[in-house]
Amino acid sequence: MSTSEHRPPAAGIAGLAREVEEFVASGGWDQPPQLFALVPTAALLDEQPELAGQLDATAPLTPVAQESLPEGDLGDALASIAWPDLILGCALVQEIIVLPPDAEAELTGLADSDAESLRRAAADHPKRTEARLVAAVLRDGDVACVMRLRGGKDSTGAAPEATPLDEVIEHPELAPNLIEALKTTFLP
Repeated sequence: MSTSEHRPPAAGIAGLAREVEEFVASGGWDQPPQLFALVPTAALLDEQPELAGQLDATAPLTPVAQESLPEGDLGDALASIAWPDLILGCALVQEIIVLPPDAEAELTGLADSDAESLRRAAADHPKRTEARLVAAVLRDGDVACVMRLRGGKDSTGAAPEATPLDEVIEHPELAPNLIEALKTTFLP
């Protein structure tokens, strides 16, 4: 089975990234990183015909949730992954902190600090925005990123669960380092 036989349409990888984000969003916020294999739907139905009523048989690829990633460094976890030839892509979902450029500049003095110190400083920053990022790659090189910015704060200062105020941004270059890390999971 070659990659070209199951290549999704041009908007396919972006659509899969949106589908994964919507699936994870249904579970609310404050979730650990999640990894999905992008499997040819026909092959999945051949292996598990009982899924026929649950899957869109016309979709070239279906996202399949994988086991939880190990605790610790995400880069180390991704470096240990090697996909079988049947898997044509993958998507990773993680919650992140987004800072405006002026706030990032404030943290440049911490650049020599360890990563955990930088994460804490970003998480405590008053201009932070919480977001859910999905980065998706196909074995053939197509990529997509979708980011949902968590909506406004309530009267206690806490961010609510997913609301219509959540903004969704799509651009393939939202997470270049993560995209590259996902691509390496397909190297021989």
